[in-house]
Amino acid sequence: MAAVNLRPAVTSLGPVLEEVRASLGMSATAAGVLTSVPAACFALVGSAAPRLARRFGADQVVGAGMAVIAAGLALRVLVDGTTLFVALSALALAGIAVANVLLPVVVKQRFADRVGMMTGLYSMALNLGASSAAAVTVPLAKAFGDWRAGLGAWAALAAVAVPPWIALARHRVAPVSRTGPGTPDAAPGPGTRLTRDPTAWALTVYFGLQATAAYVVIGWLPQIFRDAGLSAQTAGLLFAVTAVLGVPLSFILAAVAGRLRSQSGVAVTIGVFGIVGYAGLWAAPAGAPLLWAVLLGVANCSFPLALTMIGMRGRDSATVIRLSAFAQSAGYLLSIPGPILVGALYQHSGSWRTPLAFMALLMLPQLAAGWLAGRDRQIG
Repeated sequence: MAAVNLRPAVTSLGPVLEEVRASLGMSATAAGVLTSVPAACFALVGSAAPRLARRFGADQVVGAGMAVIAAGLALRVLVDGTTLFVALSALALAGIAVANVLLPVVVKQRFADRVGMMTGLYSMALNLGASSAAAVTVPLAKAFGDWRAGLGAWAALAAVAVPPWIALARHRVAPVSRTGPGTPDAAPGPGTRLTRDPTAWALTVYFGLQATAAYVVIGWLPQIFRDAGLSAQTAGLLFAVTAVLGVPLSFILAAVAGRLRSQSGVAVTIGVFGIVGYAGLWAAPAGAPLLWAVLLGVANCSFPLALTMIGMRGRDSATVIRLSAFAQSAGYLLSIPGPILVGALYQHSGSWRTPLAFMALLMLPQLAAGWLAGRDRQIG
């Protein structure tokens, strides 16, 4: 239930971004900044998740995060200015940020022997939420005659997730110990200095570059299709395809990757799909839009792969929480310039060809980082 709420705040916006921009008087560059707000929040707020988990417990923090998501989504559709809209979006994204970091830790603590499978299950739920928001927001907005209703409806989904996490927080489990099963780890201790570990940095770079690609796709793919002459509803449905593919693929990929000693080959393979998808959009966005959406949907499965590798590279739950916070916070920080640059390139060139060429080239360092991060290594 938490994972279903980790993307609608973002994926619901792309299909109605044109209407939001017109209503709020938002420029293309400002829209590019808006697509980078998720990464900024995930980087800055996500780094606080380990401290919050030490003080209140991971379950309590995830539950509070769901409440914050609901509040931000409900309030942002009530304002008329760009600044307040961005600020309230950031509030919702702050709740998402802590859950992003802590769900891999919950998996490691409660399902240490099934990290790949359980990561796949919640990644599947995450993609289900993302695809539903992408596909349903425009019909909701049309049914109620306002984009605000289409975006605001997702606050209810987050509110429903709060009570189960409050109940779960009453049934805490001992995390996997450094010294053996059943001996609780204290809060994440010092352990290995992650800033000196090459595998931790490879994971961070891989996470950051896949996040760059994901938020460019989330923020701009519907607009790319609309600029190619497709309708808003068709563009939203095509974007939903990229997320719908992640529902089964996330589970399958994470479960398979969790059984492999090395995930390097998987990282490279799905990266190649991304290169071909961007090349297709560059050459003929309306020529085979469904194919480009499918290719980019496969490429976006680098996210559950990154989560799986975080869970597998950490030797125990204490290391995983540090590695998750480090890779996600620094990785999201690394991803911030990408969507802004794409928006600026689009505004100044008047075309999507330059931004798409940039994204295709950016896949090359992602492939290299994925190869290094996927090697059979353990940290801690």
